[in-house]
Amino acid sequence: MNEIAWTQQAAWPILAVLQLLPLAGAALVLALGERAAAVALGRVVALAELGVALAVHRQVDAAAPALQLAERVDWLAYHAAADGLSALFVLLAALLVALMTLYGLVRGLARPGRLMGLVLLAEAALMSLLTTTDLLWFLFASLLELGVAAHLIGHWSTSTEDNRRLAVARFLQFQGVGLALLAGGVLILAWGHADVAGRWSFDLFDLLKTPAQGKFQSVAFFLLFYGLAVRTPLFPLHGWLPNVAQRGMVAIAPALLLGAKVGIYGMLRFLLPLTPEAVAAWQPWIVGIAMVGVFYAALLACFQTNLRRLLSFAVVSHTSLIVVGLFSLHPLGVAGAVLLSVNFGLAVTVMLFMVGFVFRRTRTTDLVRLGGLFERIPFIAACFLVGGLAIVGMPGTPGFDAAHLVLEAAMQRFGALPTVATALGNVTAAGFLLYAFQKAFLAPVAAGAGQPALERTLPMEYLVGGVAVCVLLAAGFFFESWLGLIEASTHALAARFGGAE
Repeated sequence: MNEIAWTQQAAWPILAVLQLLPLAGAALVLALGERAAAVALGRVVALAELGVALAVHRQVDAAAPALQLAERVDWLAYHAAADGLSALFVLLAALLVALMTLYGLVRGLARPGRLMGLVLLAEAALMSLLTTTDLLWFLFASLLELGVAAHLIGHWSTSTEDNRRLAVARFLQFQGVGLALLAGGVLILAWGHADVAGRWSFDLFDLLKTPAQGKFQSVAFFLLFYGLAVRTPLFPLHGWLPNVAQRGMVAIAPALLLGAKVGIYGMLRFLLPLTPEAVAAWQPWIVGIAMVGVFYAALLACFQTNLRRLLSFAVVSHTSLIVVGLFSLHPLGVAGAVLLSVNFGLAVTVMLFMVGFVFRRTRTTDLVRLGGLFERIPFIAACFLVGGLAIVGMPGTPGFDAAHLVLEAAMQRFGALPTVATALGNVTAAGFLLYAFQKAFLAPVAAGAGQPALERTLPMEYLVGGVAVCVLLAAGFFFESWLGLIEASTHALAARFGGAE
C-alpha cells in the first residue's frame, strides 16, 4: 500500500460530507418524531447520500493504488481517505441504506420515523468505517453501528418478548467479545509504534512505518482477525447470527449487519497491510477453516425449516468463500473476494427484503407453513430467486465472474483438490437456496393450512425489488468496470505478499 496521494484533493471536503450528512439527517429525523415529514426527510437524506457516494466514485482515480481525497483534523484524530476499494464499499452501503428507507415506507413497520433516524445514524457510522485511516476511529464507529443494530433488533423484533431478549443478549455477547478483541489488537499495534517512535498513534500510515514484530504481530493478527471474523461472520464465530435472524428484525438490521461487509473491508484495509508476516504464516490455517465453513454451514442449512434461519447459514457459507479468496493473497483472489462481497451484499439484501414482504403477509417464515406463493405474489418470488441465483454465482450476476476469480486464485495457490472441494461447497449452497425457493414459493400448501387471501404487491415493493434486482444484474453485465475500479488497489495489496503477477 502506497502513501496517501495528498496532491489528489477534492475541491470540497467530500468525505466529511459523506459522514456528516446522514448524521445531521438522523438528528433532524429523530427530532421530528413520528410526523409524516420525518419519513420523507429520511428518504431525501438517504438519496442525497447516494449522490455523494457517486461523487466519491467519480473523483477517485482508479488507476492509482494510493489513498486519495485525504482529509485530516489531528486534534480530532480524524484521518480519512479513499481509493477504489473504499469507493466501491461506500457505493454499496449508500445504495443499501437508500433501499432500506424505501423498504421502511411499506405499511406495517412500527414507528417509521424513529426507525428512519436510526438507519441514518447507522449509515453515518458505516461511512466513517469505510473512509477512516485511523484504527481508533474505526473502533468507535464500529461500536456506534453495532449499538444501533442491537437497538433495532431489540425494538423491532417480530418475536415474543423472551425470544427478543435472547436474540439481543446473544448478539451483544458475541459482538462485545468481538469489539474487545478488536480493541486489544488496535492497542497492541499502537503500543508497538510507541515503543519505536516514542508516541502513540492509531493512524494506518504511522503503523505501516513501524510494524509490530515477531510474537507481537502474531498476537495483533489474531486479535484483529477474530474481532473482525465475529462481525463478518465467519465459521466458527457465527453463533449470534441464526438466533438474530430467526428472532430479531426480519430485514433492516440483518441487512445493515451483513450487506455492507464491514468485516471483510476491515481485513483488506487494516489486517492484511499491518500484519503481513503473521498473515503469511497463518494463511493455510485460515483458508482451511474457511473451507470447512463452506461445507459446515451449507450442510446445516439443508436441515433448517425456517427461511430466515436458513438464510443465516447461507451467509456463513458464502462468507467463507470470500475469505478463501481474500487469504489466497493472489491479486485475482483478492479482487474476486471484494467483488463477491459486493455481489453478496446486494443479493442477501434483496432476499431479506423479499422475506420481509412475505412475513408481512403471512406472519411466518416457517417453510412448512409456506408454499404456493409464486402464483399469488410472483414479483416477490422472482426477486427472491434472482437474489439466490446471484449468491450461488449464476451467469449474468457479478457473483459468476467473482467466484471464478476466487477459484482460479485458489487453484494456483492451493492446488486442485482444495479448490474442487470449495466449488462443491458452493454447489451444495446452490442446492439449499433452490430448495428454500421451492418450499416457500412453488410447493403446494400443506394440508389443512389453507390459502388465505394475500395482499397484492404494492408499488413501493415493486420499486424496492426492481431497483435492487436491476442494480444486481447491471453489476453482472458491466463487471469489467467494477473490476477496473479496484484492480490497482488489490494488486498493490497482493504485492505486499509477493502476489502481483
